[in-house]
Amino acid sequence: MNYKETFEKWISDPYFDDATKQELLAIRNNETEIEERFYQDLEFGTGGLRGVIGAGTNRMNIYTVRRATQGLANYIKKNGTEKKGVAISCDNRRFSPEFADETARCLAANGIKAYIFESLRPTPELSYALRKLGCTAGVMITASHNPPEYNGYKAYWEDGAQVTPPHDKGIIDEVKAIADFSEVKTMSKEDAMAQGLYEVIGKEIDDAYMAELKSLSIHPEVIKEMADQLKIVYTPFHGTGNLPVRRILKELGYNNVYIVPEQELPDPDFTTLDYPNPEDPKAFTLALKLAKEMDADIVLATDPDADRLGIYAKNSVTGEYEAFTGNMSGMLIGEYVLREKQKMGTMPENPALVTTIVTTNLAPAIAADYNVKCIEVLTGFKYIGEQIKLFEQTGSNHYVFGLEESYGCLVGTHARDKDAVVAVMMLCEVAAWCKKQGKTLCDQMNEIYEKYGFYKETQYSITMKGIDGAKEIKALMEKIRNNPPKAFGDLKVNEFRDYESGEVVDNRDGSKHGTGLPKSNVLYFDLTENSWCCARPSGTEPKIKFYMGVKGSNKEDAAKKVEDLTAAVKAMIES
Repeated sequence: MNYKETFEKWISDPYFDDATKQELLAIRNNETEIEERFYQDLEFGTGGLRGVIGAGTNRMNIYTVRRATQGLANYIKKNGTEKKGVAISCDNRRFSPEFADETARCLAANGIKAYIFESLRPTPELSYALRKLGCTAGVMITASHNPPEYNGYKAYWEDGAQVTPPHDKGIIDEVKAIADFSEVKTMSKEDAMAQGLYEVIGKEIDDAYMAELKSLSIHPEVIKEMADQLKIVYTPFHGTGNLPVRRILKELGYNNVYIVPEQELPDPDFTTLDYPNPEDPKAFTLALKLAKEMDADIVLATDPDADRLGIYAKNSVTGEYEAFTGNMSGMLIGEYVLREKQKMGTMPENPALVTTIVTTNLAPAIAADYNVKCIEVLTGFKYIGEQIKLFEQTGSNHYVFGLEESYGCLVGTHARDKDAVVAVMMLCEVAAWCKKQGKTLCDQMNEIYEKYGFYKETQYSITMKGIDGAKEIKALMEKIRNNPPKAFGDLKVNEFRDYESGEVVDNRDGSKHGTGLPKSNVLYFDLTENSWCCARPSGTEPKIKFYMGVKGSNKEDAAKKVEDLTAAVKAMIES
């Protein structure tokens, strides 16, 4: 059927409820809107679904959620693991509880037990819970840091990471095979509970998760000594981090924790924010105001599903609060973990730090200093989680730390996704350790740069919405792929890596070899002077992103180099 026929089916078929039909009838004379909603099925990608909430095949609604869940259920049954059950959680977004309930009831109708949290919980706790309960899969209803009109559906496999090959393709194929919504099964919550297929979970998982996090503290004695001298401002951005972050800090002994009151409680409209993303400086407006009032040492913010952490720290010299990128905060934690484990003799055999191809080159520099293997994977924390699984299966290495540039990291192996709750805990421990040394986090970051080099990263992205936008993003990627530049300004391209073709071209000698990583629509340029650039379409937003990194002789030199590289990237796009 074409989009017009599909639209007519939705407004006439008794399968769809009256509220859905009324929403669609209201746009009956808007051809553009109808096409946007029905020109395709909302794509179940390698991580699940994400889209604008509303009626239509290209929107997030109970019908697209059920269809995705039926595909997941079919794949689970083909694998013969339906007896293990599926864990489900959700964030504070519009329809998140409803979508979680629909997911649970569809699974139950397929004979698969659903373990569903009683109320909103963070993404990392969902990852922890499914492993704790021995589930075959997990579902997190969230659109992470997207604007309020979005929601999403993240699918996890039994190792606790978002689905990776071959499971991602297997689930996608099952979802695509569902030709009609009438093929989707569901049942009432009451019947599902009566049959033991719908179990509500909560406190027992919360308690176990907290105990697991606290066991990861390296210097609890330093926290005990310095906690009362540390002032912390925290905002959960109206999301899932509020209760677990406050609990872990309280139980560790931090008494001077100030919550941004306007952003404390769940709010699906994110009324106080333009964009609930800790990467956005404007999102810290209220937190920084409170920090100045309280003379706080550090300012922390977690995104709505609490897998990303953003921070500001007070510079004792200038008295101003300085923003830390995800690379900076991740390396503050990572360097602390590696240094203190080595000092205490608790570093495991064959230790490994796992990072992504778009994360700072400071990571391998620090790893090398502590004789820790640095492994690079594709963008997406699921590939870091996958490495933990491979380490356990092969015994080749022991995971010590993992991070990606997009404000996510993981200490420990309790979860297989980035965990802002444990990141808060460890970042505050680093701050307490610095306080004991008479330093601030800003001082510590500067010392790291002085020792390893002044690495600086940035990102340039272009938003291209709708049908035409998707085509434009594809065309731009193909343009770069087919005519890769040999230089960006004064920086020559040493290597050009096309992760979709799997080929690396070395411009220095003309040789070619494989990337060694799975196929992905990513183009990477390894440049002279320890610089690099990477282009990839976003997997969660209608954007194409250009990641860049440089190494300078000092802060000013690094800033100039990253500015010049950004200008060169823009010139390439416009040429």
